[in-house]
Amino acid sequence: MILAAGRGERLRPLTDLTPKPLLEVAGKPLIAWHLEKLAKAGFSRVIINHAHLGKQIENTLGDGSRWGLQIRYSAEGQGRALETGGGICKALPLLGDGPFVVINGDIFTELDYASLKLRLPEHSLAHLILVDNPEHHPQGDFVLQDGVVQVADQPRLTFSGIGIYRPQLFAGCKAKPFPLGPLLRQQMPGGRISGEYFGGYWLDVGTPERYQLLHRKLSDGTGNQP
Repeated sequence: MILAAGRGERLRPLTDLTPKPLLEVAGKPLIAWHLEKLAKAGFSRVIINHAHLGKQIENTLGDGSRWGLQIRYSAEGQGRALETGGGICKALPLLGDGPFVVINGDIFTELDYASLKLRLPEHSLAHLILVDNPEHHPQGDFVLQDGVVQVADQPRLTFSGIGIYRPQLFAGCKAKPFPLGPLLRQQMPGGRISGEYFGGYWLDVGTPERYQLLHRKLSDGTGNQP
């Protein structure tokens, strides 16, 4: 699943008439970079949720056949985005009964998505990819210790927006707006959230400055991660 329902407030005015996942980076929409990587990694079905200007996303990407993928959409409605947790919850009927990967549509990373297929330990309800703290998020999110993700005061890492989840994590949820973070934190004391560190290139494409940084990196290699 690719999360693509955000309004992109910090990227305005770029996102006033174009949904954030369709902003072009080095000649193609940002979300297309994810779709290409997923197809190359052997994934076949992708669910995309949308809200702001969502029909543009459907019209642009279609059924996914150009990437060798089957794309289905979870429409939340203009101005009715359900946040990360609610968006996943609403899409559960499309995601099936087994573990699934979720990727924030407004990030870019050189992580090999093929590696995600084998990363969820049997005891885990979720497995998170954590990265170094960027300058705009110096406090980080979670502590990673011996493969287990915890809430603690030790030096933290930042959640990359890439995770693998079991449907059981969302048991009893309702398709209403709620963030994913509190749901994960509820399970951390029991050791049910595992994780790993990724030290390669990762960028939250959340501001015009970082958007231009990524464009330069993919166009001519001059953009460096802040």
